Amino acid sequence: MSLQVESSWWRTHLTWRTVYVLFLGQLVSFSMAVASFTSSLLADLGVNAPLTQMFFPYVLLALVYGSVFVYRRRKLLVPWYWYLLLGFIDVQGNYLVNEAYQFSSITSVTLLDCWTIVWAIIMTWFFLGSRYSILQLIGAAVSVLGLGLVMLSDAGVGGGGGSRPILGDVLVIAGTVFFAMSNVGEEFCVKKKDLVEVLTMLPLFGFLVSTVQISILERRTLESLQLTTDQILAFAGYAVAMFAFYSLTPFVLRVSFHMN
Repeated sequence: MSLQVESSWWRTHLTWRTVYVLFLGQLVSFSMAVASFTSSLLADLGVNAPLTQMFFPYVLLALVYGSVFVYRRRKLLVPWYWYLLLGFIDVQGNYLVNEAYQFSSITSVTLLDCWTIVWAIIMTWFFLGSRYSILQLIGAAVSVLGLGLVMLSDAGVGGGGGSRPILGDVLVIAGTVFFAMSNVGEEFCVKKKDLVEVLTMLPLFGFLVSTVQISILERRTLESLQLTTDQILAFAGYAVAMFAFYSLTPFVLRVSFHMN
């Protein structure tokens, strides 16, 4: 009898759609891991150009999905100025987190990047009306405790890595606030049911915003930069990883939304 109940539970809850979403989530995690590794590698190679790092993924995304969007000739479902705001927010998040690799270890940055989940829960609760179960909230609370231990380690209790780990941690946490706003904005846009539009307009305005900021903040750095093969490969790896991340994330949000 118990075996029949257990079998029925698995048939009800562990559907192929659930497995599919979990698989996509793992791909998103893998792409973020590659992006974190290449960001840390660029910092180790002496490159301090966080805005330029995201310039190439934005260009790649805008070219690929923009071509599809232009071919379809559809009107925008979301006003362009919302995408401008979303692009600005996204650029700031990437800038702060990428800059954090100059001061903190890849382990600390990657773990503290999970603060995005906490901020996203808070923002979706208030702005999108999302509701979460007790287990989900407990999971978020446990993750916050773990992140607190990371900060204690970087403060010297356990000997954190990096030249200025506390500054790096602060930059990451500030960046996660922007990431959470960007994710909430993406979720809102995804509900309009046009992934191609989101994947075109967000990187397009991200490209424009980052271009302006690069000309102000990183022009001298780029003028003095003499690229090596390792640095070029790191930039390329980061661009491919972020292209995969930005391509998959809205799709995962959409599939998850339709499962609820």
